[in-house]
Amino acid sequence: MRTSRRLKCDTGALRRAADAGEFGRVAVLLGGDSTEREISLLSGNAVLAALKRRGVDAHAFDPREQELATLFSERFDRVWIALHGPGGEDGTVQGALEYLGVPYTGSGVMGSAIGMDKLRTKRLAHAVGVATADCVVLRGQQDFELALDRLGVPMIVKPATQGSSVGMSKVEQAADLPAAYEAAARIDSSVFAEAWIAGREYTVAVLQGRALPAIRIETPRTFYDYEAKYFRDDTRYFCPCGLSVPAEQHLANLAVAAFDAVGAGGWGRADFMMDTTGRPLLLEVNTIPGMTDHSLVPMAARADGMDFDELVWRVLETSFARIRS
Repeated sequence: MRTSRRLKCDTGALRRAADAGEFGRVAVLLGGDSTEREISLLSGNAVLAALKRRGVDAHAFDPREQELATLFSERFDRVWIALHGPGGEDGTVQGALEYLGVPYTGSGVMGSAIGMDKLRTKRLAHAVGVATADCVVLRGQQDFELALDRLGVPMIVKPATQGSSVGMSKVEQAADLPAAYEAAARIDSSVFAEAWIAGREYTVAVLQGRALPAIRIETPRTFYDYEAKYFRDDTRYFCPCGLSVPAEQHLANLAVAAFDAVGAGGWGRADFMMDTTGRPLLLEVNTIPGMTDHSLVPMAARADGMDFDELVWRVLETSFARIRS
């Protein structure tokens, strides 16, 4: 009987795969039960199709429908994680896979958990010299006055551990703050207010330790929210992003530094806003970005000469860094 073996991370084991057979039997984790289930299904099915086109023995696996232990009993050799949001992107499933001894893509338990927490990401980024917008933690009405005095309006209120802009609200006037707080608190116990940044938005994908070309994002909506990210056709993306070569390199360096600060690995994305002086301010680190037809990492990969299938293959290679001890 096959017995489980714990995993260890060895970046020295990361390598290129020349043949699909090197990956063995692969499960694509998709769906799940977070607020981002719909997007995860889109991402996961796109990933699954790409792996099959490249000859990988890949199978869909929805942890809402099947017990994770099935991955072990059905002898999957590795997992491509396409789960978004809590339960899939926050270290939970990564910990389960560590226990089962099934190698997986992307960040480990710690990097996933910290990357999912925007507040802790901000604190760690600040510690390594990556600037972020000023913020105030909101525990309830008692913190509203401090937030208004310190940040002013407009501001943005965010749940700390949700992705895809779920639960975020722009506060245009003081009277809007209670409703914005309640909207965020309904889905997350950790909520904060952040100074509104009126500049341009950029994102930088990171793959196997290297930054891909930056993308500038423009949306006619109030901010780059869930609708703008996945379903609107009037969101505009610019790659090349329009920055000078030194400015884009600086942004790339900040993205890699932020990624390293939270302990992320393999692949992901760092998002930034430019303030009025042109200084990049980190918004968040995303350790399992979307892989839909509107998604940013595939756009950056294309600008780097990599098609979607190759990108999916390269992400799967990151699972080689997790080996059974």
